[in-house]
Amino acid sequence: MSAPFPTAFPITDRKIRFALVGCGRIAANHFEALRQHGERAELVAVCDNRPEALAAAVARTGAAGFASLDALLAGSDADILVLATPSGLHPRQAMRAAAAGRHVLTEKPMATKWDEGMQMVRACREAGVKLFVVKQNRLNPTMQRLKQAVEGGRFGRIHMCVVNVFWTRPQSYYDDAPWRGRWDLDGGAFLNQASHYVDMLDWLVGPVDSVHAYTATLGRDIEAEDTGVMSVRLRRGGLASVNVTMLTHGKNFEGSITVLGERGTVRIGGVAVNEVQHWAFDEAQPGDDSVMDTSYAAPSVYGPGHPLYYDNVIGSLRGDRHAQVDGYEGLRSLEVVIAAYRSARDGVRVGLPLVF
Repeated sequence: MSAPFPTAFPITDRKIRFALVGCGRIAANHFEALRQHGERAELVAVCDNRPEALAAAVARTGAAGFASLDALLAGSDADILVLATPSGLHPRQAMRAAAAGRHVLTEKPMATKWDEGMQMVRACREAGVKLFVVKQNRLNPTMQRLKQAVEGGRFGRIHMCVVNVFWTRPQSYYDDAPWRGRWDLDGGAFLNQASHYVDMLDWLVGPVDSVHAYTATLGRDIEAEDTGVMSVRLRRGGLASVNVTMLTHGKNFEGSITVLGERGTVRIGGVAVNEVQHWAFDEAQPGDDSVMDTSYAAPSVYGPGHPLYYDNVIGSLRGDRHAQVDGYEGLRSLEVVIAAYRSARDGVRVGLPLVF
């Protein structure tokens, strides 16, 4: 067991030292984001229990390599740990890092169980460390323009919001990493692939009042769902739906959000909410004629938001700004998905907040 590390905050006299745990699929986005912020941050350690993945990460980054979290905590002076491990491992890894006095940045979803997500937040609060949850899609330019329109009251009363995530994950995707599609480590299409979209729904038009959902495993040999539909009543009175499948033919097809209000309609579509496809309001405002220019190419479904998210994390640790998505904010979308799973399991409408 490593001794507690003296938590630094704010960090203003040197670069902030990051360590990344889990050198799999998403790690490259974190490596690139940190490279772009090299004047204020540095990657000092990487960790993975798979020798090949660890060796590749060390070769790419030049950071020190560790085969276990305990070894990293004992042998590294990192200020903050980035958890890019299977989702079900996040809670105990975050709590272990917090007990060692390190700040925590966790990929989505922050947990696969509601009570464990709550425990993460509590442990970090009690240890006096910051907990960040990656929700980088909020920072995409298309989503920023839509958020501004919502907050500016341009829609008037919002009647409906429709979210579609129609992607493909072949059986080989799940077979390549046996933790994928498991209830304890990953969850299904709602919790993993559509997690950002549930977050964007709540962020844009929430909070959510209640959920009724159906899930199904139709085409993949996994424990959790590959397809789901969620009907949502919003606390402000409107309705919403989230429709998700990992079974589209051949390739990812659509990741979209449509907002329908009494004074306007907007659809952000493309494969990953990267295209402004419809933008119409009863009253034009400056900038409307150039809104289509915020569309961008989407080489992957992850979007361009990781460097922007890191900018906020680094600024928060330097004391320059507030965290855009902390542990409390991360709990909101987790709560909606867990409510959907309970609804699908029990065949009932589930109200929020969740009550044990």
